[in-house]
Amino acid sequence: MTDRAAMSLVKPNRPRFTDVEGLAAMVGHGDSLGVGGHHFARLPIALLRAIAGSGVKDLRYVCWAGGLPLELLLEADAVAEIDLCFSSLDIFGLPPRFRAAAETNAVPVRDWTALAMIQALRAAQQNLPSMPFQLPAGSDMLACVPGANARPDPIAGTDTGFIPPLRLDTFVVHAQRADESGNVQIIGPRALDFAMAGAARQVLVTVEEIVPVGALRRDGRQSILTRNQVSAIALVPGGAYPASCLPFHVTDYRRLSEVFATRDTPLADNLRLPSDGVPELLQKAAKVRAETVIAMPALMRSEKNASVDEIIAARIAAELDNESFASAGAVSPLANVAYRLAKATHAPDMIIATMSCGHLDIAPSPMILSLIESLDCETAVAHAGGDDTYSTYYQAGAVTHEIVGAAQVDRRGRVNTIALRKPGGGLIRLPGQGGMADVANMHRDYLLYIPRHSVQSLVDEVEIASSARGLLTPAEREPMGYRTGKALVFTDLCVFQLDQTSGELTVIETMPGVTHQQIRDATGFTVTFEAECREMALPSEETLAVLRSRIDPLGLRRLEFVSAKERGALIAEILAADRIMVERCIAAQNSPIAS
Repeated sequence: MTDRAAMSLVKPNRPRFTDVEGLAAMVGHGDSLGVGGHHFARLPIALLRAIAGSGVKDLRYVCWAGGLPLELLLEADAVAEIDLCFSSLDIFGLPPRFRAAAETNAVPVRDWTALAMIQALRAAQQNLPSMPFQLPAGSDMLACVPGANARPDPIAGTDTGFIPPLRLDTFVVHAQRADESGNVQIIGPRALDFAMAGAARQVLVTVEEIVPVGALRRDGRQSILTRNQVSAIALVPGGAYPASCLPFHVTDYRRLSEVFATRDTPLADNLRLPSDGVPELLQKAAKVRAETVIAMPALMRSEKNASVDEIIAARIAAELDNESFASAGAVSPLANVAYRLAKATHAPDMIIATMSCGHLDIAPSPMILSLIESLDCETAVAHAGGDDTYSTYYQAGAVTHEIVGAAQVDRRGRVNTIALRKPGGGLIRLPGQGGMADVANMHRDYLLYIPRHSVQSLVDEVEIASSARGLLTPAEREPMGYRTGKALVFTDLCVFQLDQTSGELTVIETMPGVTHQQIRDATGFTVTFEAECREMALPSEETLAVLRSRIDPLGLRRLEFVSAKERGALIAEILAADRIMVERCIAAQNSPIAS
């Protein structure tokens, strides 16, 4: 921590108004830098480009996610240390600069659990020497988190995690509006923005608009960083592009695809806002209403037989009912499809929360890539931050399901999403555990999926357990306030269940046409089959029709089941279909009949 970080976090009552270069000049060498936004939503791209171009060095990057912001700063050789929970480029796969830095140890990477990071930020925000947190039982993550340790709670005596404050020198964030006094409005999910702002010595904000004092009171479902929490503001329309900033524009996935496919041009140049501003199509797409999309005829698909991805999506959906509270986390098209399919068919009263519970209780809108965020934002009953949803839902045991993809699972159901050892030595860096180390025990049902079942993905013992169902039986779970449900692993060959007695995986269902021997041959541990093991039923024609036309007309679920080599062509196909659907929706929205 720098000397400046130890200074008082109290800020002036009125922030300074400047330009984006002025904000960038306030970031110092060696700063602990936090970044706001979430995935491809509200990322402060223009400000990060300015910081990357300012020549600042030795930053300590601190954020729940790495992704595009971290790639920008790594390209500029501005980062000396990395603290995160997860790093991905969403549907575009693993970030190449992050992987290279982690695999060569060129930049030290510290993997945090989400709850430990939230509580460390809260300790700084609340001026406390430490904060307690539920231990990630069964995983190896406690040893990874800097400063974290387990001690008996001073009152109850039970083992509890404790974490010191995580203080930031600078927090950068893009928001929708600020008023002329410097109050900043955030519309939609706010990720960890408020906790990070409270933990930071200075908060630097870019906004789409500056409005008169009093104007922010007229907007509903909003969050406000009051002016005494903000250090400086710059008016930067399109400052998040090509990421989204609702209700101004959606994410430019087509541009992102081009950017990630190009290695010759610097990333900072490729992410520059077009000279004429955010493309009009993206602005119009942000105005499309959910009712318009739901009424649109879907792109017709010609397949007759159910594919593996459809069979698994339908089978997962069957686990859900009207009492389910299902959360979709980081990068999980399959989970989103399964949840929406269940809600659109047999479980209309279930609760779906997307963007890590940032959108609460959404409608099962069609998964059109460019419109998913705006439709969920519109139909959500409420918007929240990641820190709030942990304490309100996850830690309270209110979430019943969160279906998560895993790179590697062992016979005891332990997951590795941190790194894999190459046969010849060296590491293959993976995205990280996100929040699964915490919530694997908090959710009633522990559901994992491995799209490609192999001896590399189903192993006898993982090298590092990034998450696990450490509390399995009712006797272990009930004292912690957690409900006991199923622990299942879905693959393209079978369904495993984690047996409460043995603590090991047992096959309870096989995929249609798959033999027991095929499963044995593709598994890196001795396979046990339940006595009543049965073949999985195929989805009905009605279920397939809803899945294909109503829920996932672009087939986003397929991205989970293709190899890295096939992904590029599939993304191009999806983006082409996405463009057609967006243009149709905009035309329908603007038609005289719709108006």
